[in-house]
Amino acid sequence: MTRLMRAVVVDAPGAPEVLQVRSVPVPTATVGGVLIRVMAFGLNRSELHFRQGVASSGSFPRIPGIEAVGVVEAAPGGEFTAGTQVATMMGGMGRTFDGGYAEFVKVPAAQVIPFRSSLPWTTLGAVPEMLQTAVGSLDVGLRATPGQTLLIRGGTSAVGMAAAVLAKRRGMTVLSTTRNPAKVEALHRLGVDHVLIDGGTIADQVHALIPEGVDGAVELVGVNVLKDTLRATRSGGTVCFTGMLSDQWTIHEFYPMDWLPNGVRLTAYSGEASDLRPETLQEFLDAVAEGTAVVPVGRVYRLDEIVQAHHDMEQNLVGGRGVVVLANTESETP
Repeated sequence: MTRLMRAVVVDAPGAPEVLQVRSVPVPTATVGGVLIRVMAFGLNRSELHFRQGVASSGSFPRIPGIEAVGVVEAAPGGEFTAGTQVATMMGGMGRTFDGGYAEFVKVPAAQVIPFRSSLPWTTLGAVPEMLQTAVGSLDVGLRATPGQTLLIRGGTSAVGMAAAVLAKRRGMTVLSTTRNPAKVEALHRLGVDHVLIDGGTIADQVHALIPEGVDGAVELVGVNVLKDTLRATRSGGTVCFTGMLSDQWTIHEFYPMDWLPNGVRLTAYSGEASDLRPETLQEFLDAVAEGTAVVPVGRVYRLDEIVQAHHDMEQNLVGGRGVVVLANTESETP
């Protein structure tokens, strides 16, 4: 008898209503792959772009979802034992093969990251892609070091908040932006040193605090503010283009001599599961459990609420990391 699971299926791109919860066959575990029982997954804007049909890759019909956390159901190649807590992300997940918006997901063993934690699945589901992106932006994009100054453009996004937490743990001075004055205190609670209200330009505010400009900046808003972010950065400093909250991705008629201030470097970061080492994930989860780091969970949804979740993402109502938990896992700890 065919074993069935509940999953979100998108037959063709469109509005959030194209996300349909259906019964579909559970994937078959094969050598080199790992079948994971999904307990929770984070929501990402790249999934919104895929669902809208504007992503640069992917095919339909598809179960979306570029990440998930759960426990190993089967690993025929022996890479993991059944019951191991794991995270998985990226690698074509939810684009070229079915992803994490389901009760089970099958992924290549190489993109499975084991961990041990008693944190609730609601918290664990928020971490993998958010942490990987924040760590990669700091380490790969900026090569950030303790004592430096950091500007986070788009500070109330999930990645922005995670980057602030990580930067403060490294002893950095953090400047973070928000368009909403009501969110200033939330950023201060994360440890942000200076919160800037972003009305479209913030370079003058930055230079009023740090005359020479910041050592590094993580750009999460998009190319519509990138030029201003570059001007907030010192000569010899670096801006890492990581996110596109504004949905503005490309620069028309890019003229480097006009866009790039003298000596300011521009990089980009978009990573894979291999960029998040198991020890980095474990260290962060342990810090959360000890209370020395926080996970900025915004809204929590059930699988049946996936349409509402995407509406909330489109309208920027999540207020942190959106997480979907599978049935009966909301209050469970592993």
